[in-house]
Amino acid sequence: MKKLIALFGATTLASTGAVAGIALSGSASVSYDDNGISPSATSYDADMTIVGTSGGTTLTASYDMDGTALNTTAADLSTTIGMVTIAADMFDEVSAATTTTTGGQYHESTDTSVTVSLDVPVGDMSIGLDNSGNVALSGTFSGVTVSHQVGDTTITTASAAIAGVDMSVTNKAGATTWSLDTTVSGVDLTLTSGQKISAAFGLAGNTMTVTHNPAVSAVSSSAGDSEGGGSYGYGTYKVSAVNAYSTVAISRDLTSGATLTATYSSLDDSLTLKAAVTF
Repeated sequence: MKKLIALFGATTLASTGAVAGIALSGSASVSYDDNGISPSATSYDADMTIVGTSGGTTLTASYDMDGTALNTTAADLSTTIGMVTIAADMFDEVSAATTTTTGGQYHESTDTSVTVSLDVPVGDMSIGLDNSGNVALSGTFSGVTVSHQVGDTTITTASAAIAGVDMSVTNKAGATTWSLDTTVSGVDLTLTSGQKISAAFGLAGNTMTVTHNPAVSAVSSSAGDSEGGGSYGYGTYKVSAVNAYSTVAISRDLTSGATLTATYSSLDDSLTLKAAVTF
């Protein structure tokens, strides 16, 4: 591993002399939520991403700009040498959940890593291998795109567009999920295996989206430890039960370049107004 990191560092150092291009993007928004019968609240968000590219090497750094300081949210470096890709996740993000009622991770884990992957094309299929021992097979056959990963967790995904319907099916460790997307009389419809249904009406820049969110059943917390060992890993918080509810969101692009969105939720009878801009 030390030799791997040294090689990656040398590759990075060699590419910093002449940066071929830098791309800057970001977003900002202000939201007012009347919160139904609860006190109203105003929230803010501003984010920025910088992407620097030189040949086959890319650095991506993201920042959260609202608040009292510029906070890093991601720092990723990757380079490609032939069929080998070396990627480094250099930022240790907060992986523990900030809420105790939605089943998030309980203990904090270290998320920095260096990954080496090999991608070999064999006919219509690509074979990938990473330094975690995961083997990935992917390709498109008769219009159906299939990917299959074998490792700590076996994941198989198949997607296709048939008669105007975009379909995707994923099996992860024996559990299957799916989604369907189609357009009927100008209405974009989405249906998932989780019984979530959404319909988007209107034209680009002036839309209304109606979404039905299924009920959520309560789930007990799971024990874990700070090392992530054992059958429960880092552990999970409990999941609180939530009744089924619907939302209606009306979004309109303004001549100022911003987008104004009004969202009503039947969960708490609330109305949220959000002004946002992206660049």
